[in-house]
Amino acid sequence: QVQLVESGGGLVQPGGSLRLSCVASDFDLDFYAIGWFRQVPGNEREGVACIEGRDSGHSTQYSDSVKGRFTISTDSAKNTVYLQMNSLKPEDSAVYYCAADKAWRHCPLPPYSYAIDHWGKGTQVTVSS
Repeated sequence: QVQLVESGGGLVQPGGSLRLSCVASDFDLDFYAIGWFRQVPGNEREGVACIEGRDSGHSTQYSDSVKGRFTISTDSAKNTVYLQMNSLKPEDSAVYYCAADKAWRHCPLPPYSYAIDHWGKGTQVTVSS
């Protein structure tokens, strides 16, 4: 059974950094795309970053709001995807989710629960002084 488990969230000051991790079980990151999303209560879920599998050269995509500050990467040996977040801003505060589906090999992944089969439970990121 596919499971995605996020970790690494927390409270950080503006300008600080965090690294989120998403460990995938029964899901080979070398073959499928996986994405990071975020959501603030009352707002729509937003796609943040996405990375494709090995056959696509681990191609990446980012939302304009995080481009140049966030980096997505994978460690195939650990079957883990990371989101390195630098220069954090208060508007980056949200619950961050990783998501993947064996029907999707290419980015971007749609930010809708009905379109993607597997979602983690999320990890809270709060950027505040």
